[in-house]
Amino acid sequence: MAAANWTGVSEFILVSFSSLPTEIQSLLFLAFLIIYLVTLTGNSLIILVTLADPILHSPMYFFLRNLSFLEIGFNLVIVPKMLGTLLARDTTISFLGCATQMYFFFFFGVAECFLLATMAYDRYVAICSPLHYPVIMNQRTRIKLAVASWFPGFPVATVQTMWLFSFPFCGTNKVNHFCDSPPVLRLVCADTALFEIYAIVGTVLVVMTPCLLILCSYTRIAAAILRIPSAKGKHKAFSTCSSHLLVVSLFYVSSSLTYFRPKSNNSPESKKLLSLSYTVVTPMLNPIIYSLRNKEVKNALSRTIHKALTLRKSIP
Repeated sequence: MAAANWTGVSEFILVSFSSLPTEIQSLLFLAFLIIYLVTLTGNSLIILVTLADPILHSPMYFFLRNLSFLEIGFNLVIVPKMLGTLLARDTTISFLGCATQMYFFFFFGVAECFLLATMAYDRYVAICSPLHYPVIMNQRTRIKLAVASWFPGFPVATVQTMWLFSFPFCGTNKVNHFCDSPPVLRLVCADTALFEIYAIVGTVLVVMTPCLLILCSYTRIAAAILRIPSAKGKHKAFSTCSSHLLVVSLFYVSSSLTYFRPKSNNSPESKKLLSLSYTVVTPMLNPIIYSLRNKEVKNALSRTIHKALTLRKSIP
């Protein structure tokens, strides 16, 4: 990064919800705090239970555990600072802090895109090739798929963050909501046409490519489900995919609407709502939609709690 840009702007002001009345901000703080705690607790339980219970050592729960790690990281990047602005009214963030927040936001976001595609492939193999599923999705393969899902976040986040923060900033230093690409890009006082082209191309590659892979997987899954003779079998097969489809739809629609037009004239408030859907709401829904409605996870959670209580009673 150019040294001049580091000295030109020393901090940013996160506008977020500061324009709202104090009473509304207090209610938002309480709502976001509850969502934050539910997100951390739910995803942490998924990680612990799927690690502790041997029955949940299947590939599906391995990828679900990776998704829970991502969702926790997503929340730690965004929500604590948001809670601080609502509670302490401390809306400032340093230049380096803003760049760091953006870097990890992109890293976790890109990794989640590819991990959702990997999870769709896992469901495709489980439904379309059930007899070969344990062989195809062996431990070595699923580790490779997990690494391949996490890795793209590093180069994308590095290029996007370093390029954007190498531009000169002038005028207002107010960032709408948090340090995401579209609001920070509005503060740049230079020609950003090339960067916007890169942002659109990057969105196509990072967001739409996994999305197309998911569509291909579910097209084959749908064809396989239609060939199942019994209604009960169709319902069971579809139930294993419905939760994934719901979260994928929410994540991809909101992120695509935000990043396909980085300098669009859409109202800042509408972009806040879109970003909240995949930075705050979706991570909270992960343990609810994916697992807490799952009988295997419920039984595993019950067994884990029972073992913990029994162990505690046995300790003098």
